Amino acid sequence: MQGLSELCLGKEMFSEETLNWIAENNLWNLWIPKSHGGLECSLTEGLQKLKKLAETDGSLGWTVTLCSGANFFFGNLQNEVADTIFLNSDSPVCFGGSGGVFGTAEKQGGGYVVSGTWRYATGAPHLSHFTLNAKILESGKALKNEDGTDVVRSFVLDKNDVEIISDWNAMGLKATATHSFRVKQKWVHNKYSFLYNEVCHDAPIFKIDFSVFADVTLWVNYIGMATHFCNESQNILSDGAQCKILKDTITEADNALKEYTAQVEENITSGITFTEKLISEIHNEASNSVKALSKAIIEIYPMLGIRACSENQNINHIFRDYFTATQHHIFAR
Repeated sequence: MQGLSELCLGKEMFSEETLNWIAENNLWNLWIPKSHGGLECSLTEGLQKLKKLAETDGSLGWTVTLCSGANFFFGNLQNEVADTIFLNSDSPVCFGGSGGVFGTAEKQGGGYVVSGTWRYATGAPHLSHFTLNAKILESGKALKNEDGTDVVRSFVLDKNDVEIISDWNAMGLKATATHSFRVKQKWVHNKYSFLYNEVCHDAPIFKIDFSVFADVTLWVNYIGMATHFCNESQNILSDGAQCKILKDTITEADNALKEYTAQVEENITSGITFTEKLISEIHNEASNSVKALSKAIIEIYPMLGIRACSENQNINHIFRDYFTATQHHIFAR
């Protein structure tokens, strides 16, 4: 995939060639059932693909991860909506959006009037649909759950109902084009709203707790990017032993992820419920693993010379991508 890496290096946005390659390999639809045009990957198969992409280029792995991850909401959509979107499209279906609650949805008739500005929609320029979370209002007042928290629902909107705000200016992951987007007083039918914990499809992959799914799919990206950094570093350093700590940390992370992946797949095969204990355990392991990878990368960086500081060099590109990725809210604590 060397040619693909070169296509992504230093780009502000993916080229048509890169986007066509993603579509031809059906990567937006890693988790979608074959009945709806997807690859229907198991968790193990999908993570292997995502790791390889992240090793090739950070922006490539990150974009496919988050957009295929947004397509994962297929499992939360009503059958009618899933069929309409995934079976009746003449172009690739690519979801993406924001996990933040940055807007409101006022109940009106059989739907909601959605308004707000949401940040960090990875792949914004080439999304076919935008997903978002909104606080639910009725007669201008926020509805509350029994515990006093705001009622929140998720929505999927066609790209034509969204205004992209080109404001992504991070030091890395540039080609992800993770822009903000705005929705102004758009009425959305109730059937295009959903909840993360309400699953409408019985494919095994959709039985995974969503927070676990998010943790492991992002975790594998850090492992992939760290592997890429390690390989490039070994090409620069005269003494390959200087990368031993990073190599060992990558191996530990990879083994831990494989163990948890096997446990997750056993749970969904056996119909075992995901306990809060397991969910927390996976999250903590992933968080600590990313911190260890970051520490090991930083220890090598000063040895790499001016090449590591030069923006046109791949090692610098990988470094900036990795540490931009560490600022994702899931692991930025």
